[in-house]
Amino acid sequence: MSAVVQTVPLGMQWPTLDPFLFCVHHLDRYPAGNERQGPVADLSGRPLGQDFEGIDGWRMYHGQVVPGFPAHPHRGFETVTYVRQGLIDHADSMGAAARYGQGDVQWLTAGGGIQHAEMFPLLDRDGENVLELFQIWVNLPAADKMVEPHFSMFWDADVPRVVADGVTVTVVAGTLGETTPPSPPPASWGSRDEAELAIWHIVLEPGGEWTLPATKAADANRVLYVFDGSGADIDGTAVDAPTGVVVDPTVDVPIRNTSDGP
Repeated sequence: MSAVVQTVPLGMQWPTLDPFLFCVHHLDRYPAGNERQGPVADLSGRPLGQDFEGIDGWRMYHGQVVPGFPAHPHRGFETVTYVRQGLIDHADSMGAAARYGQGDVQWLTAGGGIQHAEMFPLLDRDGENVLELFQIWVNLPAADKMVEPHFSMFWDADVPRVVADGVTVTVVAGTLGETTPPSPPPASWGSRDEAELAIWHIVLEPGGEWTLPATKAADANRVLYVFDGSGADIDGTAVDAPTGVVVDPTVDVPIRNTSDGP
């Protein structure tokens, strides 16, 4: 019997299960940047302030000059932002600020309330500016939803990777074998061992195979997202990209890349 419980097609926003509230995959291929770190492009045909349409392969989002999300509030949950390509300029009401990207991870506990801005500066003035990131919202335990806000940066050099034959797993959260990532914020579900919260980015070479280990908790929720390449085989079930795959958390789940690329 296959470990696959359910499959669901993916859009820009990805379906999640408790304690995850929201997940979005941003992939924007911006043109060259100008002196204001915005795109060298005519913006007159775009719905500035609400530009989510992906015209010409990129979006301004809520930005007017620089793409991104100007100051906005969060409360009662956490955001985990993992950037594969490009840069983010972060500033928040705690006084924290950071420019990060290219493998860096930001973990922000909103708790009782925080306001922050996330802008996407286009620094390359001669060529394309590619931005690819995942932002994941994680609920807080009921007793900790109004804790003091907390800001953490996990720089790329500190985020561990498990490398084996044909596979690289970036371990953002949750111990994988003997590999442990930087500690999550103290109020997070990620700081509770019994929660087994995990965020792992799995890259398989063509034909590469890897086995997702079972959890200890039978009531855990586990979802795989096949978002790149043409597809994968999940415990004998052929899955086309982009697809979310809910799997049985109590069994090991073999994964094989059936695409021509990673």
